[in-house]
Amino acid sequence: MRIGLPKEIKDSENRVSITPEGVRQLTQKGHIVNVEHNAGCGSGFSDNAYIEANASITSAESAWNSDLVVKVKEPLDSEYRFLRGQMLFTYFHLAGGELALTETLLNSRTTAIAYETLEDNHGRLPLLAPMSAVAGNMATLMGAYYLARFNGGKGIQLGQVMGRPQGKVLIIGDGVVGQHAARVATGMGAVVQMLGNKAERAEQLQKKISTKINYQLSSKEVISQNLSDTDLLIGAVLSPGKQAPHLVTEEMVKKMQPGSVIVDVSIDQGGCIETSRPTSHSSPTFIKHGIIHYCVTNMPGAYPRTSTLALTEATLPYLTQLADGGIESFINNSGAIKAINTLKGHLCCYEVAEAFSLEKQFKKATELL
Repeated sequence: MRIGLPKEIKDSENRVSITPEGVRQLTQKGHIVNVEHNAGCGSGFSDNAYIEANASITSAESAWNSDLVVKVKEPLDSEYRFLRGQMLFTYFHLAGGELALTETLLNSRTTAIAYETLEDNHGRLPLLAPMSAVAGNMATLMGAYYLARFNGGKGIQLGQVMGRPQGKVLIIGDGVVGQHAARVATGMGAVVQMLGNKAERAEQLQKKISTKINYQLSSKEVISQNLSDTDLLIGAVLSPGKQAPHLVTEEMVKKMQPGSVIVDVSIDQGGCIETSRPTSHSSPTFIKHGIIHYCVTNMPGAYPRTSTLALTEATLPYLTQLADGGIESFINNSGAIKAINTLKGHLCCYEVAEAFSLEKQFKKATELL
């Protein structure tokens, strides 16, 4: 199969979809891999490294003109012209994005295979987890950075200094993002309040991460009660395939002290905080109601080497399956087939169809293969 690796063009996105070693494994199986010039440079992988892995270095047009295109982030509008009905394997986050992308995928009859909705045999999200880990670590680090006075923050350091009170971090969501954010925050010495929806999580997280984590079952009342003394709020809510629910309303945000920081990691799916809106690495923050909002939609792109290595390790088995057997190879895998978001002009992810009121265009992938 012809496999294409275009260079990412999203703002400050330096990841690449496959490492040279991953490419080597594909070419050894007889697949043809076309890599766009300098696609791997941001992650520290030269064109020569891909050539040594038996890939060809090509133009963007040639990379896209493949049977299977592998990316990191969703196509931007300038890339829509390349969509010609091929398979596209990447992060899409369609429900939290613009309708135009979903319509383009449908009209071009592209087979959109989303990393973020693929499940393993245990119902976990193996292709979302590595980037969630990077984003979770980063959420606390960026939040701590923007609390600095020279960034407009309230000037509170998260860790305890000479007996002075620590900063407080409120994390909404107890999944991969939330757990990694909590690990960094407790390591800094912050007071960590985590909200989730499973009572048994409290003991699990205290054993796994730190006994210093305070865990509560999430509700509007509990969120509201915690906000007035929160220095850093991290939104880490995940509803696979769906738009993230607004668990923090604008009125709740107003209860926070000026100079506090919000990091909404859920922004890829629309954000779990009502005042959030997408930002970029080149313009990462905005202030609303005196609160600094950090809502970058491709946070792991800031650490491309780590992210690319982790992403390739997670995706390569599924990518190899697609290259060897085509999309039909997913049909007997109940978890992998959930990655198919669009196929033959139909939506195959009901959550996306629901988000855009396109239920009439929904069909199960099993009915189309």
